[in-house]
Amino acid sequence: MRFSPRAAGLLAAVVTVTIWTGFIVIARASAQRTLTPFDIALLRITGASLVLLPWGGWMVWRRTQALGTSAPPSSLAGISPLPLRTTALLGLFGGLLYAMLAYAGFFHAPATHASVLMPGSLPLWTALLAAWLLRDHITPQRAAGLALIVAGDLLVGGRSLLAAFSGGDVWKGDLLFMLAAACWATYSVLARRHAVDAVQATIAITAFACLVYVPAYALLVGLGMVTSHLAQAPWTEITFQMVFQGGGSVVVSGIAFTRMIQHFGPVRSTMITALVPGLSAMGAVLFLGEPMHWNLIAGLLLVTTGILVGVLRKNPAPETPASTDARRTVR
Repeated sequence: MRFSPRAAGLLAAVVTVTIWTGFIVIARASAQRTLTPFDIALLRITGASLVLLPWGGWMVWRRTQALGTSAPPSSLAGISPLPLRTTALLGLFGGLLYAMLAYAGFFHAPATHASVLMPGSLPLWTALLAAWLLRDHITPQRAAGLALIVAGDLLVGGRSLLAAFSGGDVWKGDLLFMLAAACWATYSVLARRHAVDAVQATIAITAFACLVYVPAYALLVGLGMVTSHLAQAPWTEITFQMVFQGGGSVVVSGIAFTRMIQHFGPVRSTMITALVPGLSAMGAVLFLGEPMHWNLIAGLLLVTTGILVGVLRKNPAPETPASTDARRTVR
């Protein structure tokens, strides 16, 4: 069955928003079950690796056949289509740190906080890093949008920080969510700076995460320095995490987001993903029974408004195909 370009773009948008929203709700629900954040990160990387590493190996092999030479050592053992330095930079922030910080945050803070602080603060970190590393100009209108995002984040995180004086630890999760968003923003800006293809970047960060995280996880668990509950978890939970976190959040959403950008363009795509904070917050209330306090509602409205103000520019600067493909935000 072949879809029209418009139908394919709409389908990609629905898939992207659904997976990004489901990631927040499911990750919080998973934190209340058997697995540890290190276990979930392992299953995310393993599930994505089963799909992407053979794909990356095929890309490197095809390039080798075309050039008539052996695979260069810079391709990370022949499974990353990008040079070793680029693979390591993107993999550190987009593959390792993001997953570990995000999953750890769900063990301290509710999904309603994550819905505001992760996808909501991503434009803030991206704009600041792009201004620093790429010399992007922050227009007054975009600055106003970023100010609204900061105000919304403070409304959500400020209450958690005040609760810390009475022994609460939700602020730890809020901080981890903000750091996770900063890591993904760093990955996005570096991907744009190096002008990498979105699919190749996804394969590269998965290859790096697999070769670094999996051996380190096995070693630390074997030494008793990290606790693992994989042996206690039912196989259905393990399989679900590999399929959704790895296959869904990494592989499917990455391809869907790229297809959405090809059809709608980066500005309209960002407007579409502005639905994620509100939908994930509603999902947390409906499916997880989390309370929706006034500060969360106000913070959510401010962040969503800030995102829309930041992208509704009258004359957006033209972008190259490479930078358009590289501007990925995620899941």
